[in-house]
Amino acid sequence: MAEGGGSLVEQAVQAVRGHIRSNDLKVGDTLPGEGQFAADLGVSRAVMREAFGALAALRLIDVGNGRRPRVGAIDGSVIGTSLDHAVATSQISVAEVWDVRRTVEVRIAALAAEKRSDLQAEQILALSESMARADGNMAQITAFDTAFHQVIAAASGNFLFSQIVRSFEPQMEFAVPRAWDTRRTEEEKAAILSLHRRIAQAIADRDPDAAAAAMTAHFDASIGDQLLNG
Repeated sequence: MAEGGGSLVEQAVQAVRGHIRSNDLKVGDTLPGEGQFAADLGVSRAVMREAFGALAALRLIDVGNGRRPRVGAIDGSVIGTSLDHAVATSQISVAEVWDVRRTVEVRIAALAAEKRSDLQAEQILALSESMARADGNMAQITAFDTAFHQVIAAASGNFLFSQIVRSFEPQMEFAVPRAWDTRRTEEEKAAILSLHRRIAQAIADRDPDAAAAAMTAHFDASIGDQLLNG
């Protein structure tokens, strides 16, 4: 292997990524195996095994027993793991995550209102009603709320938005129940559910301004000082 910065494993990782770029490979295309890369790069199989493991952990390649490695697809869960780690180790705050999320999801809601399919509109409306029918079951409410935002992101027509919203999923697992706990009266809880319906209806009505406004109101009402400062 040619001299360069980093360890042999890091150089091998970059070589695999360079192979993908230089050969214009796409998701699902096959790659040479560990042995071929090891021979071409002049490194041991152990080095390539470690490099492949690192690439697989990042979902850049897909490896499985008995078949050749393939080019991996973007996976928002990788971003989510990094965000969760950053929050847990106090590198960033929940408030910072939610500030980014609010900015992104307001834009997503407007795009969804313009580009959603009829099926997506039905799904978003159904999920907003499912939250109301969950009758305080936080596991169900969290699952429906997470799916609600993910379908809206899919409806935006921007695949990267879908992956970014997916990356927020680990944070939602604790933030949704915590935000819900700040709403102690039935009127306050009903108001939150109503905001989800407003978002869903604006998207169904193909009204991007109303969808953006409703999403903004949702974040204003749902997050609250207790979540942001917790």
